[in-house]
Amino acid sequence: MSFLFGRRKTPEELLRQNQRALNKVIRELDRERTQLERQEKKLITDIKKMAKSGQMEAVKIMAKDLVRTRGFIKKFILMRANIQGISLKIQTLKSQAAMANAMKGVTKTLRNMNRKLNLPQLQKIMMQFERESEIMDLKEETIADTMDDVLGEGDEEEETEVIVNQVLDELGISLDHELADITPGLDKPHIAESSGVKKKAVASGGGGGGAGADTEDLQARLDSLRRGDDD
Repeated sequence: MSFLFGRRKTPEELLRQNQRALNKVIRELDRERTQLERQEKKLITDIKKMAKSGQMEAVKIMAKDLVRTRGFIKKFILMRANIQGISLKIQTLKSQAAMANAMKGVTKTLRNMNRKLNLPQLQKIMMQFERESEIMDLKEETIADTMDDVLGEGDEEEETEVIVNQVLDELGISLDHELADITPGLDKPHIAESSGVKKKAVASGGGGGGAGADTEDLQARLDSLRRGDDD
């Protein structure tokens, strides 16, 4: 029966068809309004000419025609505004229909995904993954311990410490010998200590005599200054 009555149009096609029809009507209204505005300007010019020539009857008739023309212009503007409002409503419906179709597609996709997603199976997979990860960690630890035993890193560390201690001991012995060769007097500490005590005693005695002489000299100068003041 479709070849007799034609294919049934979808809502989107009907909205697009109505939108085109409204746009065509708006263009026709704009064209008619433009013609009326030109006619209005021509009537105003003719009224001025008739008024200058003194033909008042013709002026009155043209004035009535001008009033009607302006009334028609207002009606065309009002109709255009109404049609424009209807066109905007159709555009809104078209946008809402597109949004509904998009939501319909997304809903269908989500339904298919939820249908394919098996939650118990997913939980089982996660448990298996966790178990296999633990097994892998244990195997890695075992392999690491085995490699340590094979390579003997613990014995190497002990041998390294022994060698370092030996080197340090040898360096300490050599330094002791060098110090003994450079300062042989360090082998007789009691002699150096006794000589140092004697030097300190001599220095302390000499220092005391010098301090007493300086005091006597200062007192003599003060006495001489006082005698000079008395003279």
